[in-house]
Amino acid sequence: MERTRYLVVGAGATGLAFADWLKTDDYLICEAQPEVGGYCRTVKQDGFVWDYSGHFFHFKHPEIERYLVDRMGGQEVLRVQKVARIWDEGSWVDFPYQKNFHQLPKDTFIELLVDLLTKDETYETGVPASNFKEMLYQKFGRGISERFLIPYNEKLYATDLANLDVDAMGRFFPYADIPEIIRNFRAADNASYNATFTYPEGGAIQYIQALMQGVDQERVLLSEPVISIDLDARVARTPQREIQYEAILSSAPINRLMDLCGVSYDPEVYTWNKVLVFNMGFDRKGLEGVNWVYYPDTEVCFYRVGFYDNIFGTDRMSIYVELGYPRDAVIDEAEVERMRLRVLEDLKVVGVVDEHELVSWHSVTLDPAYVHITRDSIDDVAQKRAMLAERGVHSLGRYGGWTYCAIEDNIVEARELADRFNAEKA
Repeated sequence: MERTRYLVVGAGATGLAFADWLKTDDYLICEAQPEVGGYCRTVKQDGFVWDYSGHFFHFKHPEIERYLVDRMGGQEVLRVQKVARIWDEGSWVDFPYQKNFHQLPKDTFIELLVDLLTKDETYETGVPASNFKEMLYQKFGRGISERFLIPYNEKLYATDLANLDVDAMGRFFPYADIPEIIRNFRAADNASYNATFTYPEGGAIQYIQALMQGVDQERVLLSEPVISIDLDARVARTPQREIQYEAILSSAPINRLMDLCGVSYDPEVYTWNKVLVFNMGFDRKGLEGVNWVYYPDTEVCFYRVGFYDNIFGTDRMSIYVELGYPRDAVIDEAEVERMRLRVLEDLKVVGVVDEHELVSWHSVTLDPAYVHITRDSIDDVAQKRAMLAERGVHSLGRYGGWTYCAIEDNIVEARELADRFNAEKA
C-alpha cells in the first residue's frame, strides 16, 4: 500500500493550485482523464485554438494573475475590453439586457419600460422572493423577464428557474435598480465583474500549465480515477493501487465524492445540466467587434456563441457554440451530428454565417456543466462538506462546493486550504 500525506482527487485548476501552494512534496494527484486541466483544456486543430468552452479569465486578485502570467514563459496574454451583445428577434442589445433594452424598437422598449415601472402593482415586491424566477419578476417586471432573463437562463440551465435559489448566480448576476437603468438610457455604464478579461495566445490551458510549474509531474497519476474511499481507514483505492492518506482535497462533484465515500444523500437534491459545446472554424471572417452573443430565442438551439477570432484578430471565424441539456439527456454520436447540422442552420438564421464554409470542428460534452443551486442543495452541501472535513476529506471548487464561481475563486479557495495545512506542518 502506498502512503501520502495529501491525496488530491482531480487535476483541474483547484487540485493543481492546492498542490502548487503546498510547502511539501508529500502528495499524490489522481486524475481520471489522460491529461490535466479538467474543463480548462485547449484543443489546437487545423490552425484553430479552442477551449473545451469559453474560458475567459476575470481576475479580482492582481497578484494571482501576475503569479500565473509570470510562469508562462513569455506567452502573450491579451487584455480585452469585453463586448457582449444579445440577439433579440433580429435586434442587437448590449449586455446587460436590463440596462440596455432602450436599444430595442420603440414600441417594444415602451412596453418593457411600462412593465418595469409598474412591477410593484403586479408583483408582491414587498415579500421576499422564494426562487430565482420570482426574483426576476419582482426586480424587472414581466417584459424584461419574459423576453430575455427567463428564456435565456432556462435554455442555459435546462430547468424551470422556479427550481433555483434566489441567489443561484451570486455576484455573477448583473443586478440593476430602476435609477441605474434610467441613467443608462442617456450614458452607458455597463460595467460588470467581467468588463475586462485576459486570455493567453495559447488558450486556457496556459493557466493550467502555469500551475503545473509548481507541481511534481511524477506525482500526477493520469487515467487513474479514485474508485472508493474508506473514511475510517483513510484509504483510497484506484484501479491500480491502494493509497493511505492523511487528508484528501477533492474537486470532484460532491455527490460523486459521497458515492466514493459511501455517504448517503438524497440524489434529488443534486441536479445539474449538461452543455454540448461545438468549436467551429470557418474559411473566413464573420461578425466582428463582439466577443460573445446571448440568444434567448427558444427557436434557436444554442444559448451563447463566443468568437475566438475577435480576441486573436485572426482572419477566419473561430467560435464556440453552447447548448444546454437536462442531466438525463443522452448526448451520443447521433445527437452530436444531429445538433451540429442544426447549429449550422441556426447560425444562418441569426446571421452569424451566410456562405461560410465549415473547415474544422470539435465537440465536447460538459457533464456536469452548471449545477442547480437550490435552498435544499445549499443546506445539504454545507452539512455534507462539514461532515466530510471532520473525516479528513475536503470538497472544494465549483463542483466540490456545488456552487457558481470563477476559476480564480477555485485557486483562492485551494490556496487557503493549503495555507492551513502549511501552518499545521510548520
